[in-house]
Amino acid sequence: MHALTLASFLFFTGLVAFITWRITRRDDHSTPSGFFLAGRSLTFPLIAGSLLMTNLSTEQMVGLNGAAFSDGLSVMAWEVVAVIALVALALFFLPRFLRSGIATLPQLLELRFDKTTQLITNIIFLIAYAVILLPIILYSGAMGLQGMLDLQGLTGIESPTVLLWLTVWLVGLIGSVYALFGGLRTVAVSDTLNGVGLLVGGFVIVYFGLQAVSSDGGLLEGWAILKQSDPEMLNSIGTSEQQVPFATLFTGVFLINLFYWTTNQQIIQRTFAAKTLAEGQKGVLLTGFFKLLGPLYLVLPGIIAFHLYADQGVRADEAYGHLVFNVLPAPLTGFFAAVMVGAILSSFNSALNSTTTLFSLGFYKVVLNKDASEAQVVRSSKVFGWIMAVAAMTIAPLLAGQESLFGYLQKMNAIYFIPILAVVLVGLLTRRVPALAAKVALVGGCLLIFAGYFIPPFDRLPVVMHEFHFVASVFALLVAVMLLIGRLRPRETAWVHEDSGAVDLTPWRGAIPAGIVLVILVIAIYAAFAG
Repeated sequence: MHALTLASFLFFTGLVAFITWRITRRDDHSTPSGFFLAGRSLTFPLIAGSLLMTNLSTEQMVGLNGAAFSDGLSVMAWEVVAVIALVALALFFLPRFLRSGIATLPQLLELRFDKTTQLITNIIFLIAYAVILLPIILYSGAMGLQGMLDLQGLTGIESPTVLLWLTVWLVGLIGSVYALFGGLRTVAVSDTLNGVGLLVGGFVIVYFGLQAVSSDGGLLEGWAILKQSDPEMLNSIGTSEQQVPFATLFTGVFLINLFYWTTNQQIIQRTFAAKTLAEGQKGVLLTGFFKLLGPLYLVLPGIIAFHLYADQGVRADEAYGHLVFNVLPAPLTGFFAAVMVGAILSSFNSALNSTTTLFSLGFYKVVLNKDASEAQVVRSSKVFGWIMAVAAMTIAPLLAGQESLFGYLQKMNAIYFIPILAVVLVGLLTRRVPALAAKVALVGGCLLIFAGYFIPPFDRLPVVMHEFHFVASVFALLVAVMLLIGRLRPRETAWVHEDSGAVDLTPWRGAIPAGIVLVILVIAIYAAFAG
């Protein structure tokens, strides 16, 4: 491997770690508020940077560009439709979350329903993060890092299995240190710094990629050649044979995006730490603006790779790494590898931080030690965090051989995404639906989707009506069942959503206009590239 590539990689990785330490070295990590919610001190740049980087990791950079290599621009739905969900978070969900003064989503369900509902939701999140999310982040990150830095050639380790285990454990240990010693603000600061690098690096790849497409190295000529030679790859409207048919944007794709950005603990925890509602709204809507740019660095490189390498036998999941390796100069390859490590660490340490928050506040404090002091709560989270980290680092290498990690992740996520979203929405929009309805929806919804994926003959349903239409149908069924139970066995008294007084709830005056502009831009992007 080029010595300059390695040197630039080590320099940029160390620089982010040093700056993060300098900024957060005097933070309060001894109390639950300081450790889990950054003392409710996050301003909009940190919220936006952390949201963006928590979302981005190697499984998305490699997987989404790989999907674009196969299907073209239509896969941008995972980025562009997310903007609608972020607008919903800013205008509807966030004011209600901050009014509750919560640190975890299950705490909201305890306020709205009861402790058992909170406990069930906690268990669902913990199992999902331990078995699905954390191992996939580590495995995909290790695989991406191996290809980008040529770790086999650098280390001299010939066994792919041994190299995979070593890379997974190295990435996992570094991410664990960030999350378990630094707390949420350390995660947020490092996320923001890496976010700047990711955006710069992503656009640099597009720049060099378009130069590689054109004969004279011009960007506009490169874009014109793409449009002329591969017009079908630049169509925003997905066909029924593609991964994201256009009709699914209004069913399963929308609902999965809505859960991910509005009720997924891993994502929304940094919004709970907002200094004020106005700061939170500005951070969320700024994230929405950056997501509009997502197709440029998460989809367009895959289309460029298709133009350059489709006739060379390059596989979809190899396309992004192949493009980076071939078009970037050595110093920039090291810089981008450092940014990718930041993306991997960001997703891992954010998920781990959220997992420890769920355990210590929702399980340890509620079930195991109800009289625990603040110091005991923080200590329990760190012990459990190391247990989860070791488990994830052990499971991750066992995922080797999966046909499509990106597809596997979306499929498995829907099992718990849909039931939790249904319960949160019905809970916030009604006053008389009882706790029984929430429990039925949580347990029954997970079982229904699991059966539809894995148990014959129910596993024929996602094939007959498309997987995303199937999960949307389950969502509608769960909402109907909850409303029916609410009609037959309503709460004795209507639920009142009281203000906890945790933060200033004065909304940002520009929130609604900014949300409208973002929605218009989403429609305009789809219309501009509709084939």
